[in-house]
Amino acid sequence: MSVPDYMQCAEDHQTLLVVVQPIGIVPEESFFRIYKRISAVSQVNVRDSQRVLYIRYRHHYPPENNEWGDFQTHRKVVGLITITDCSSAKDWPQTFEKFHVQKEMYGSTLYDSRLFVFGLQGEIAEQPRTDVAFYPSYDECESVEKRIEDFIESLFIVLESKRLDRATDKSGDKIPLLCVPFEKKDFVGLDTDSRHYKKRCQGRMRKHVGDLCLQAGMLQDSLVHYHMAVELLRSVNDFLWLGAALEGLCSASVIYHYPGGTGGKVGSRRAQGGSLSAEAGNRHRPGAQEVLIDPGALTSNGINADTSAEIGRAKNCLSPEDIIDKYKEAISYYGKYKNAGVIELEACVKAVRVLAIQKRSMEASEFLQNAVYINLRQLSEEEKIQRYSILSELYERIGFHRKSAFFKRIAAMQCAAPSIPEPGWRACYKLLLETLPGYSLSLDPKDFSKGTHRGWAAVQMRLLHELVYASRRMGNPALSVRHLSFLLQTMLDFLSDQEKKDVTQSLESYTAKCPGTMEFITLPDGLKLPPVPFTKLPIVRSVKLLNLPTSLRPHKIKSLLGQNVSTKSPFIYSPIIAHSRGEERTKKIDFQWVQGDVCEVQLMVYNPMPFELRVENMGLLTTGVEFESLPAALSLPAESGLYPVTLVGVPQTTGQITINGYHTSVFGVFSDCLLDNLPGVKTNGCTVEVIPALPRLQISTSLPRSAHTLQPSSGDEISTSVSVQLYNGETQQLIIKLENIGTEPLETLEVTAKTVNTKEKLYGDFLSWKLEDTLSQFPLKPGKIATFVVNIKVKLDFSCQENLLQDLNDDGISVSGLPLSSPFRQVVKPRVEAKPVNPQESSKGGDFSHVKVSDIKISKICFYCSALCFRTSKIKIRDFKKYTIGLDWPLLCMFCVPCNITYSSFPSLCSALARSISI
Repeated sequence: MSVPDYMQCAEDHQTLLVVVQPIGIVPEESFFRIYKRISAVSQVNVRDSQRVLYIRYRHHYPPENNEWGDFQTHRKVVGLITITDCSSAKDWPQTFEKFHVQKEMYGSTLYDSRLFVFGLQGEIAEQPRTDVAFYPSYDECESVEKRIEDFIESLFIVLESKRLDRATDKSGDKIPLLCVPFEKKDFVGLDTDSRHYKKRCQGRMRKHVGDLCLQAGMLQDSLVHYHMAVELLRSVNDFLWLGAALEGLCSASVIYHYPGGTGGKVGSRRAQGGSLSAEAGNRHRPGAQEVLIDPGALTSNGINADTSAEIGRAKNCLSPEDIIDKYKEAISYYGKYKNAGVIELEACVKAVRVLAIQKRSMEASEFLQNAVYINLRQLSEEEKIQRYSILSELYERIGFHRKSAFFKRIAAMQCAAPSIPEPGWRACYKLLLETLPGYSLSLDPKDFSKGTHRGWAAVQMRLLHELVYASRRMGNPALSVRHLSFLLQTMLDFLSDQEKKDVTQSLESYTAKCPGTMEFITLPDGLKLPPVPFTKLPIVRSVKLLNLPTSLRPHKIKSLLGQNVSTKSPFIYSPIIAHSRGEERTKKIDFQWVQGDVCEVQLMVYNPMPFELRVENMGLLTTGVEFESLPAALSLPAESGLYPVTLVGVPQTTGQITINGYHTSVFGVFSDCLLDNLPGVKTNGCTVEVIPALPRLQISTSLPRSAHTLQPSSGDEISTSVSVQLYNGETQQLIIKLENIGTEPLETLEVTAKTVNTKEKLYGDFLSWKLEDTLSQFPLKPGKIATFVVNIKVKLDFSCQENLLQDLNDDGISVSGLPLSSPFRQVVKPRVEAKPVNPQESSKGGDFSHVKVSDIKISKICFYCSALCFRTSKIKIRDFKKYTIGLDWPLLCMFCVPCNITYSSFPSLCSALARSISI
């Protein structure tokens, strides 16, 4: 026997093997539709008994395996069902002849056979036949299941008769020696009358009868026969058959202890045995049909009464621990024979399935390790794939996931072996996908953003490279791009600099033909591969929403002349929503964006690649309002530090807008990177309110800008400064142009003036205007210009405070600031008081040093005349300042004031000095 059945399990020893095959040309779909209906009748209940028959169907079975039917009867083909198409009567003889040829292939072991003919009608189809059934078509064959029931009944009758014939002790008759194919030449010339030979024949026959009893549903009978066979065969050192007897004993015990089966399908076997309950005996496989067989046609020699409980007791059944020991012993006996490699391999597989149920993984792995090194004949590539796949499945059952993945990967590589004319790349790819869980690898990039990397990165990278290569050989470039993108995204930290360059070059060559997208890729078996966004190319460390420029920031409307009204809402505490409010606070933005204005988001990015990284089509991903993202392109130097990148866009509608992430195009792969999937990203909030579009006003004046910029009174005001210098009593006009440079009309205009008190000194009113002509042009449409005139008149009142002159500069008052949209100011420079000097230094000043303070009389003088004297005489004000150094009185202001303003208590020294200089 050269072809192993890797699906074998211990309970298969009690099954009857039936082969279902097509004859001639039969559509594959039609054949398997009938095969499925036939195989549904797989479990049979014997009437008036707890005995159960199990049928095992195969649509392909090697004839050489049938030669081992005497060694283990479950390997013997006892039934043959053939399916054929025959549309005309003239083809019938040839079809029937093919049926007989097919029977001859298994003729030595067949109990019965059937031929199902589809498509033939007429006189031939109307003739009653036992072994042939005619049906008009594949759709009109309601009686198929009934025919199979009759067929199984005939198999049972033959099986029971053979069991009775072999089990009866016929004194005086020689017991034939049962042999396996390779033993026949070894027994030529042996003494058939020796006691050793007779014991060998008796032991093998007892083992054979045990197999028949097990197939006939007599579990306890089979246990008794197996025990007797073991004793007989052990005494003559017939190791091959001793191993078979031990394996049969293990199989019967497994069936007794595990009525649910060991093949991995829960409920696939009926519970049975003398000590089992009747309810358990009435259970059957879900979906299988049950047939009641009446054995009354046989002679009444004890068949009708189930003698299982009388012949054998549960003590003949091995314990779960002994089952494994006997399996080990049987496998050791098989190992002595080179030609029994398939039997040994299948016994290892059966033992592993039992150990998997017993949850003894380490012992199961020892059996599997032995199975790996069993040397069979030169296997075909298909048989190698099947062998490695079953080993992988068994390792998976005992919990050795990485070992399972190892053998499944070998099976995948075998699908594309160089010796295969047409490599099966699709099968290779499918098997490679099945290995991913064993290597702690998932094709969902979200599983790699949760924390610590799991698994061996080197093995995972090797497997991903093989997936890329297999998908490329399949002719699916989109799949290659997806796997290569996944490799670059998830294994970036484990790639060397050279590997990073190689992977990116390969990715660029693939994306040149098929760009990477954010769409799911659906495989033929229904598996969906999620998109792979490049969140590490570049790496984003922080995201910050920026406020609008100062000139574009919106401000709440409030009258310049009115009082501020508090709009604070009452605070209501609720512990139920405290957590959600805390989350909202973390994302709250204390400013607003405006519809139609360009808004900015700043990202701090980092390039982890050892070469320059070009990022194209980088823009924002938003929800909430319609948003026009203005994509940007950037080039980051190799392994750069944190690099600021500003992404801009324009909100088109109003409402709450949320920045969910950004999109990029790197190496030809388009990525949508969500902030929720970026670990360790710092942000000042993600949601901001977008308000309707506002008017935009540009102001220009007729005066030159001031060199000194005045600070606004509060941060909400926008200001500009102009400069003008006037004498007291002088008047000048300021022309202000208002241009609407936005898209919304300007509806209202309010103008107010406010003087600034410095050190609580009082100034006069300087500004006046009329808005009637200007307001007549409102609402001011976009692109239109309106003007209004402000009259500036300097009018200082010196009669209020005597010490006012102390803060006036002798060069006059300088109106150096004219802030727009905020109060006007007059900025003056206070004079630094001079320190007194001695008479010697003061006498050096000029001709006026002879004036004595004691000679001056106090009198009322006109301040206007004295000031006028300074302006009209040839004496300059700086000279006058020089002559009066050290004197304790204020300097006279050079600005003229009305003549009716007098100082009643002006110092006498100033009066005398004024008279002397006024000549």
